[in-house]
Amino acid sequence: MRAVVQRVSAARVTVGGQVAGEIGPGLAVLLGVRSEDSGEDIRYLAEKIANLRIFEDEAGKMNRSLLDTGGAALVVSQFTLYGDVRKGRRPSFTEAAPPEVAEGIYTAFVEQLRRWVAVETGVFQVHMVLSLDNDGPVTLILDSGRTF
Repeated sequence: MRAVVQRVSAARVTVGGQVAGEIGPGLAVLLGVRSEDSGEDIRYLAEKIANLRIFEDEAGKMNRSLLDTGGAALVVSQFTLYGDVRKGRRPSFTEAAPPEVAEGIYTAFVEQLRRWVAVETGVFQVHMVLSLDNDGPVTLILDSGRTF
């Protein structure tokens, strides 16, 4: 699994002009899934995101997590995180899990993350518009393979 995590003051995802998910301060999480991802990948990434110390404490240091701040996460499925553009001009998505596999893994990740923090989501496999106010900006790339 791969995630792009952005610290936000607010984020919203809409589908067909209707709000599907919306949060105030917290994290916007764009999540890519591979067929090989397992329960271990789900647990690792969910716990890592819930505990990332990327929010400022009273001294202005990044020392607080979503758990500490009471912030929420907006999780949006994004298979394009596994786009390979090393050859040619059009991305190859062969590393991304097919939708029938990815949806179950994505759903399990959301449920795992909900064990720790409030979570809103987009809608799987539809065109979405994501709006966010990046706070910092702070943007991190996480990979459950622990290598990138």
